[in-house]
Amino acid sequence: MTYEPHDEAWAKWIEALQRRHLADLRVQEVTRALRSLSSLYVERRGALGRGAALDSAGKRAAFALFYGPLHYLVTRHVVGEVAAADPAIDRVVDLGCGTGAAGAAWAGALGPLRPRVLGIDRHPWAVSEARWTYAAFGLDGDAREGDVGRARFRPRRTAVALAFTVNELLAASRDVLLERLMRDANAGARVLVIEPVARSVGSWWNDWSRTFRQAGGREDAWRFEARLPEIVRILDRAAGLDHRVLTARSLYLAAG
Repeated sequence: MTYEPHDEAWAKWIEALQRRHLADLRVQEVTRALRSLSSLYVERRGALGRGAALDSAGKRAAFALFYGPLHYLVTRHVVGEVAAADPAIDRVVDLGCGTGAAGAAWAGALGPLRPRVLGIDRHPWAVSEARWTYAAFGLDGDAREGDVGRARFRPRRTAVALAFTVNELLAASRDVLLERLMRDANAGARVLVIEPVARSVGSWWNDWSRTFRQAGGREDAWRFEARLPEIVRILDRAAGLDHRVLTARSLYLAAG
C-alpha cells in the first residue's frame, strides 16, 4: 500500500513551500543545489558540522522543498506504526528540528488535539523555517536556537523527536544526550529517534538500540512506498535520486 498523509494541512503546506522557496529560484537551480546537498550527506559528511548543508539559498531551498517533505512522510508513518500518536501527549519537542517537519508530523498525527510544538536547532535559518512550518500547519508552535543536549522541558506528557539528528552530533554529546533521554522517558516522555538505514550511521546506533531495548523500547527498520508530492518527484528525478520507496530505522521508548 502506498502511504500518503490524508489531511488538507499537508497539501496546503506543500503548496506554500513552493511559493516560499521558488519565488526567487528556478527548479533547475534548486536541483543543482540538491545534488550538492546529497553529495554532502553521502560523501562529505565532515563538512556538515561547519554548516555546509545550509550555506546557500539554493541548498536551503532544496533542504526545505525536498528533505522537509520526506522527513514529514517518514516521521508520520513511523509514529503511526509504533503507536506513538498517544492522546495523552500535550507537547512535542523537536530536537535538531531542521525545518520543523518531524515535529509537525508527530503533532499532526494526534488529530484535533494539536499539542504545542517546540523546535530546537543550532542554525538560525532552521529556527526561522521551523516557526514558519508550525504556523503553516496551524500549530501552536515556536522554535529557538540551542544545543539539543541542553534543552530543558517538562518530560511528562511530552513527545521528544530526534529525526535525522543524532548522527550529526559529536560522540561526547551523543553520550550525554542518551543518558538524559532515558531520564526523560522514565519521567513520562515518549522518545522517538529516526535515522537513515545507510552505513553512514555510525556504531553509536548499536549502543543506543541496546539501551532503548533494555529500557523497554523497540527498534525497527522501515521500508514503504509513499506518494510523493509532484515537486519532490520532479527534484528526485532531476537530481538522479530515487525515493519512490522510503527507508529509515527508528528507536522508540515510552517507559512512563
